[in-house]
Amino acid sequence: MRLLVDPTFDAPGRRYSFGWGTSSVKTAGPALDVADLGPLDAVLLTHDQHADNLDDAGRRLLPSAPVVLTTVAGGRRLGATGLAPWQTATVGGVEVTATPSRHGPAWSVPIVGPTTGFALREADRVVWISGDTVVFPGVLEVASRFAVDTAILHLGKVQFGLTGPARFTMTGRDAARLCAHLKPRHVVPVHYEGWSHFHEGRAEIDAAFPQGALTWLTPGVQTALS
Repeated sequence: MRLLVDPTFDAPGRRYSFGWGTSSVKTAGPALDVADLGPLDAVLLTHDQHADNLDDAGRRLLPSAPVVLTTVAGGRRLGATGLAPWQTATVGGVEVTATPSRHGPAWSVPIVGPTTGFALREADRVVWISGDTVVFPGVLEVASRFAVDTAILHLGKVQFGLTGPARFTMTGRDAARLCAHLKPRHVVPVHYEGWSHFHEGRAEIDAAFPQGALTWLTPGVQTALS
């Protein structure tokens, strides 16, 4: 199976509006070109309203994917399959369940819009992709519903000057607290670099976890998880 999450393939250097006076500059390009991806079984799109999750080149790629799973609102906008929290679809032999996600403080939801995570189950193995979220009861519920083997966590401590100290994704400390509930075998940090609105990088994330607890990915390099 080849599943692509949140395709962004634009070149770096451009500033993108995120709405309500916020914006971010893309500071790094993709590790692979679209032509090098190979055939896709599905695209898992945590949300379509922000360019760091779906940019112009990523949007052009979507029609080539046989299945696109996303939020209910995103599904309506894109003509894709929209899943509400805890709804399930099957891609090949993988059961894909949408999981709750809240992209910031509770007050920001009407402004930021809906997001989702994805729990992927094959046999007795579960890989959970958090999506862009903070820690809130819906995310903690994942631990009560799934025995997560691998947690792929969107981090980076997203902040904007206009919204002050409000955070729109998890910090390393948030992720460590969440993993105390999940107890996954593997923790993979993603979505913490390549854009100017990220305010916490590898050093801060690493410091929040016991030494050796995290699996770090190198862009463009295949990583095998046992």
